[in-house]
Amino acid sequence: MRNRDWVEGNLKKVHEATDGQVAYVYVPNTAGAGHEYFKRYFFPQANKKAIILDERFNGGGSLADYYIDILLRPYQSHWNMRYTNDLKSPSASIQGPKVMIIEENAGSGGDMLPYMFRKFNVGTMVGKTTWGGLVGTLGFPELLDGGYVSAPNVAIWTEDGFIVENVGVAPDIEVEQTPADVISGGDPQLEKAIEVVLEQLRQNPPKEPVRPPYPVRVRK
Repeated sequence: MRNRDWVEGNLKKVHEATDGQVAYVYVPNTAGAGHEYFKRYFFPQANKKAIILDERFNGGGSLADYYIDILLRPYQSHWNMRYTNDLKSPSASIQGPKVMIIEENAGSGGDMLPYMFRKFNVGTMVGKTTWGGLVGTLGFPELLDGGYVSAPNVAIWTEDGFIVENVGVAPDIEVEQTPADVISGGDPQLEKAIEVVLEQLRQNPPKEPVRPPYPVRVRK
């Protein structure tokens, strides 16, 4: 309940600070809850001009490509409806500026999400460097007493070598957030994300196509 209250409070802050132009979506991990939260908060706000994706305290889980695929959806077309407003395709997409909030408590899949956010040039990252725990622990059997032991046995590499583990993903704009900030009711990282996304909206607003005149299809 505290987590949901925090998320809803952040959503309200973003809505009020941006005059309803910017979506706020929180993803607590990259497993079941993360998918649930993303779907709960992204799709109802897909009509917004821009988005702030908050992955602070992200506990990881799986690869985060699902989120990236949706965030990168390009504009395709509009469909003229006979009896209602025109429909954009894909309807569940935001083509405007995208800002992600990251910090040191996010790791594993919470490292991978900002790594891909940067790799595919999705947008700007604000906050602190992520934990750097992007490893996997797979295939360890359960012990007789019901417990288990584990050790990382999966590591990530690309053409650049082994990456992220013990390093993390650094933000584009570093913003410290102290206990004193939180106790006093502040959220410098969210406030900076709002500032950045509004400035990007001002400089580069998403294009809003104008419907052309109806064609004349009568044979002469």
